[in-house]
Amino acid sequence: CSAINACETSNGGCSAKAECRRTTPGSRACICNAGYTGDGIVCIEINPCLENNGGCDRNAECTQTGPNQAVCNCLKGYSGDGKRCTYISLCSQNNGGCSEFAICNDTELTERTCTCKPNYIGDGFKCRGNIFQELLRNSNTSRFYFQLEAFSIKDITGPGPFTLFVPHTDILNTDPRVKDWIAKGVMAQVLRHHMVGCANLLYNDLTTITNITSLHGDLIHVRYSQNSVVLNDKAEIILSDAVGTNGVIHVINQILVP
Repeated sequence: CSAINACETSNGGCSAKAECRRTTPGSRACICNAGYTGDGIVCIEINPCLENNGGCDRNAECTQTGPNQAVCNCLKGYSGDGKRCTYISLCSQNNGGCSEFAICNDTELTERTCTCKPNYIGDGFKCRGNIFQELLRNSNTSRFYFQLEAFSIKDITGPGPFTLFVPHTDILNTDPRVKDWIAKGVMAQVLRHHMVGCANLLYNDLTTITNITSLHGDLIHVRYSQNSVVLNDKAEIILSDAVGTNGVIHVINQILVP
């Protein structure tokens, strides 16, 4: 007589995920393989994520990759190896995408608010100061700023409101009359003729009026024709409505002569 091997056929009736072990002749024990749990007849894959989030950080996602195996990945808004995740402040990098003149505040995961600093206006992503400051920040208007500085014209640093009609930088750099006006001592009057006080006139406002008075004291004729605003029948507004805290800037393609 020979001993019967209970594991010889069909894995002894054990689960395919179990090991059949001979005990006594004709008997066997079923032991679930590593990564599985059960009585050996039925073996179920162990999901480590079901207990204590698989050892991952509470701000991480546990993903089962195999029997009793898992990986940890930090949730959006956090960084780390998954076992330990730390909050990423959106405001800590590049001011959270807010303007350099704005305050960035973290509100919740992956969210932040941008608020313009005092003495600036805008949506937080773009913030503007007074129109005198804004002239320098824009290459289209910076030459006008330097001209104002050269002649110590500070009118538009006040509370306003003001409306500026600024000849494009290229025009001020190339118009030969500028040198003549400077030589004759009248450049300051020319510059003030591009400023309007006590009025914050947006482009739409300009389409409905015919005359305005500059800080120099002369009238500026305004005409709206063929979807364009033209000043003194020559200078067309080519860029409009750059709004600052104390007024608005429009860029024109000609110099206004008083």
